[in-house]
Amino acid sequence: MANKVEICGVDTSKIPVLSAEEKKELFIRIKKGDKEARDIFVNGNLKLVLSVIKRFYGRGENLDDLFQVGCIGLIKAMDNFDLSQNVQFSTYAVPMIVGEIRRYLRDNNQIRVSRSTRDLAYKALGVKERITKETQKEPTIEQIAKELGVDKEEIVFCLDAIQEPISLQEPVYGDGTENLYVMDQVSDHKSTDEYWAETITIIEAMKKLNDKEKMIVEKRFFEGRTQIEVADEIGISQAQVSRLEKSAIEHIKRIYR
Repeated sequence: MANKVEICGVDTSKIPVLSAEEKKELFIRIKKGDKEARDIFVNGNLKLVLSVIKRFYGRGENLDDLFQVGCIGLIKAMDNFDLSQNVQFSTYAVPMIVGEIRRYLRDNNQIRVSRSTRDLAYKALGVKERITKETQKEPTIEQIAKELGVDKEEIVFCLDAIQEPISLQEPVYGDGTENLYVMDQVSDHKSTDEYWAETITIIEAMKKLNDKEKMIVEKRFFEGRTQIEVADEIGISQAQVSRLEKSAIEHIKRIYR
């Protein structure tokens, strides 16, 4: 993917590069409504888009899609660039291209985050950046929450919500012969020998219950039904379900010991 030569039908090895003088001349024509100049300018800056999307390699995104979104950012930068300002076009355009791609990735994330949550998260990040610049010290969550007038728990929730999920197969370390993946660092309490031993013991104990007790235990603790729901299903009173449930649990406890 990183060495792809053709993107969206464009041969990246043949993309032209414009000089500063050529860009200036084209901008003058663009401001006068010259459509041909717009096309030439965009084509002459496609390598700028390519350099930006390299930052987003390895995220599982389609490179063609990122390139197209980056081109939208490029066009927006071209339309809003002010020649009178003493700044290079690339300096102005890169943040706009990056922003366009990040918005695309955020809005197309498989985990949907509400707009209000995203907005608060980005406000919090803005406050964090401002305070860090002013004090040369990173603010606490409490400081950010106080600045925005919201609870600190809400700030934590919003910031967590915009974090990009990663694959369990994402490598976190490699020595050239063997990789360590995220899944290798995630503990699973349900996969321990003790858990399986306990589960097998409970299953074996349930085999020794009578049919009605077994049915009640399965519906109550494996299917999550209430006593009232179980009583309605099997045609007995809630009091009877409660009594049989307690009897079954005591029976299992005796066997388990």
